[in-house]
Amino acid sequence: MDQALNVFVTVTEKKSFSRAAEDLHMTQPAVSQYIRSLEETMNVRLLERTNKYVRLTKAGEIVYHHAKEIVGLYGRMHHLVNDLSHEASGQLSIGASYTFGEYVLPHILARLLEDYPRIQPDVTIGNTAEIADLIMSRQLDVGIVEGRFKENRQLTTQAFAEDRMILVASADHPLSLKTTAIEWKELIEQTWIIREEGSGTREAVEAVFERYALTPARTMQFSSTQPIKEAVEAGLGISLLSEWAVQKEIRYGELVQLPVKDLPFVRQFSIVTSSQYQTKALKVFLELLLNNRELKLFREC
Repeated sequence: MDQALNVFVTVTEKKSFSRAAEDLHMTQPAVSQYIRSLEETMNVRLLERTNKYVRLTKAGEIVYHHAKEIVGLYGRMHHLVNDLSHEASGQLSIGASYTFGEYVLPHILARLLEDYPRIQPDVTIGNTAEIADLIMSRQLDVGIVEGRFKENRQLTTQAFAEDRMILVASADHPLSLKTTAIEWKELIEQTWIIREEGSGTREAVEAVFERYALTPARTMQFSSTQPIKEAVEAGLGISLLSEWAVQKEIRYGELVQLPVKDLPFVRQFSIVTSSQYQTKALKVFLELLLNNRELKLFREC
């Protein structure tokens, strides 16, 4: 691989020649020479730099996008060859949507590292659409998402676990006192706390709204699950959330599951990959997910 590409990617991400030099264990003049060489090869300026900032030009954005993929493929190639004679080890880039990434994945990784301490997980949390895009650009080895995303022949998906969506409210919410099934028409006037567009949880909420012809009087939007739980606990409204995400709050009485007719709403967690070549680290991680034992134990906690 052309070392200039690796240097260019590092400078871009560090936004500094000096920090890139430190990270790459080079002198700053050597870093500058690599960038000049790459710009001469491409016959275009790739970086705008002053004493205060380093940023990409339009051409630089194109080169960075492809250079990032090339650097990733080169590293993955070496890792796969090394895997032929060594045990599972090295970097494993995992992407996960918020529900799985924040509430389930840490428990899976703890078990993985018990058996394979030389694996180095690198986790990216984002909504379903973002994780699918990162898999497509080969910046991640594997993604775990809920909900649908733009289909592509280069992506392989496999459902591996159920995610049950339940309606929750604060412990002192008027609806929390109900002991009989709540009808959907009773929920129209409630404030619904929902996720942003592109998230699997938002997709599930919209599917429920469509299924029961429900148009809430008011909605409030947050970009992750944790502030939604805080908002619900504070009495700002109700929310449809994964059972994984709220089991601790329900156990301690901070949130209450509402007895709504025809809930829980069940969706699937899916594994997303983009390459037929898998490192040993990825293989053992996938085996752990597909085993489902840790998921069952976590749900029983």
